[in-house]
Amino acid sequence: MNSAYQSALPVKLAIFDIDGVMTDGSLFFDEEGREYKAFNSLDGHGLKMLKQTGIELAIITGRESQVVVHRAKNLGISYVYQGAGEKLLAYRHLLAKLGLQPEQTAYMGDDVVDLPVLTRCGLAISVPSAPEEVQQYAHMVTRREGGHGAVREACEFIMKAQGNYAALLAEYVRTR
Repeated sequence: MNSAYQSALPVKLAIFDIDGVMTDGSLFFDEEGREYKAFNSLDGHGLKMLKQTGIELAIITGRESQVVVHRAKNLGISYVYQGAGEKLLAYRHLLAKLGLQPEQTAYMGDDVVDLPVLTRCGLAISVPSAPEEVQQYAHMVTRREGGHGAVREACEFIMKAQGNYAALLAEYVRTR
């Protein structure tokens, strides 16, 4: 069993960045300055499946957007930290609030601002477009890019490592 699988075994909380992880990192603004983001539906269902296994979900992002609030509500994500200039403070707050140890957490990020959490969590996940300096600290780098199924890949990885994926998948497969 590889070290990433080992690191996924105790995970009870999965935390995700938004831009570059749940989205492709593009920022869209209209003339009034309203922000738009595109999310992947496969990622969304992966998050819902992961939550079904008892894993808590959280978002820590440096930017602030009402779009994130709506997406989190749609997915049942209770813990959302926006405008987190220092993501480590939000991370430590989450650990204290939920009574968890760092090894019980997974974090998925794509840039150097994510390193304070990536280097302290139990399972560090990144994406192929992340700088090399970020990827070198990741236990796992997804094959898919942010906003294009990377979150789903990470969710499935955790579920498979914890032995929950097959049972969830069986709920969707019906015999004739």
